[in-house]
Amino acid sequence: MPASSSSVTVISKCTIKPDPISTSPFKTLRLSVSDLPMLSCHYIQKGVLLNYPPYSFSDLVHFLKQSLSAALYHFPALAGRFNTDSEGHVHILCNDEGLDFVVATARHFNVSNTLVQPSDVPDCFKEFFAFDRVVSYSGHVRPLAAVQVTELGDAVFIGLTMNHAVTDGTSFWHFFNTFAEICKGVKKISRSPNFGRNTVFDSPAVLRFPAGGPTVTFDDNEPLRERIFHFSRESILKLKNRANNYNINNNKNNKVTLNDDSWKSVITTPLINNKKDEISSFQSLCAQLWRSVTRARKLAESKTTTFRMAVNCRHRLEPRMDPYYFGNAIQSIPTTAESGELLSHDLHWCADLLHRNVVAHDDEVVRRGVKGWENSPRLFPLGNNDGASITMGSSPRFPMYDNDFGWGRPLAVRSGKANKFDGKISAFPGREGNGSVDLEVVLAPETMTAVLTDVEIMQYVSLCMSE
Repeated sequence: MPASSSSVTVISKCTIKPDPISTSPFKTLRLSVSDLPMLSCHYIQKGVLLNYPPYSFSDLVHFLKQSLSAALYHFPALAGRFNTDSEGHVHILCNDEGLDFVVATARHFNVSNTLVQPSDVPDCFKEFFAFDRVVSYSGHVRPLAAVQVTELGDAVFIGLTMNHAVTDGTSFWHFFNTFAEICKGVKKISRSPNFGRNTVFDSPAVLRFPAGGPTVTFDDNEPLRERIFHFSRESILKLKNRANNYNINNNKNNKVTLNDDSWKSVITTPLINNKKDEISSFQSLCAQLWRSVTRARKLAESKTTTFRMAVNCRHRLEPRMDPYYFGNAIQSIPTTAESGELLSHDLHWCADLLHRNVVAHDDEVVRRGVKGWENSPRLFPLGNNDGASITMGSSPRFPMYDNDFGWGRPLAVRSGKANKFDGKISAFPGREGNGSVDLEVVLAPETMTAVLTDVEIMQYVSLCMSE
């Protein structure tokens, strides 16, 4: 992602507060075992590209301000600030100080030159967000969220920036969806957040910070390329079929032959005895990405590679948490394999490693992870320090394209500069739905070049549906 001079002009900036003032009984919310590690991460930045509304841009700004103020009434934590008490516990003070609202213009950009395919994601999207690469610990002195609306030549972009120690992806999109539905005119929101803190993640453990607070655990200035890889429903099903029906001749120490029909098995062994044994579509896609990126990096055969996935724990606990619990309720699942081993086996072998790790992450494993963190509190080590890691974030299950502000679904979902490094992947649902997936792939320039010539993955990639 080469640097570019600013191409966005900020017109105005103001503070939006809840209206009416929130009546929530929760005046302070202590950060949990799942929240605290995120204090060294950047604020989350995700946004939607929308067709130009059927009224003026100034009217849109007015409607967005009103809707945002009403949404904050239901999500008072986002209008608050962090405070660290005398014992070292970090809390959200729900004090209604508000969040930032930024109005900007970049009318020389339009849909056709921002969604050009196939090509890298244009740098302009990085300027459509507030709080550029701000660390979440800064919530002690900065707002916990910000919205920037940018006027393009024939479209608008609404970018939401939110403190990662306050929300995970589930809560982020819950708020974004609520903001959109209020703007669309609903009188009663469809899903209210749960701010209760009586969960396994609530803990008296204290995380100590260096003077001045933590910094990110990766180089946020390294040269990178970023591209959207679109996988249609048909391509995903082919990958899933290939992962669940493996070629016994390719299962051990044999390289897979690459051609346009490599998803077809010649001699197959059915693997599925019950639903729990089935490798999912997403696990199949992750496995293919892991193989292709590992091959592109040209690692030594003995080099250990890691594929790290963030998983939602709300439904993994017994009893289950409220699906609309507001906050972080995620844990990271690392799966490792030597480079040579990963590439000498077939797709099933790799996908099965991921599948078994995800299935095994049950109530007992979640609670064990909490206890382990309490015994040794630490920040989340985001990054790729060994040059052999991939981190998968976000989820194709998030309702990103439900963000209809009143004149139609988004044309595309894009993100800012936050939390990006070599090997950071984010999964989005495809715009056409029906099981399609977009992967936002961020890689070192030479690795991206090699992946784009890797037939094993590129035969499944198609252009995004953006009309």
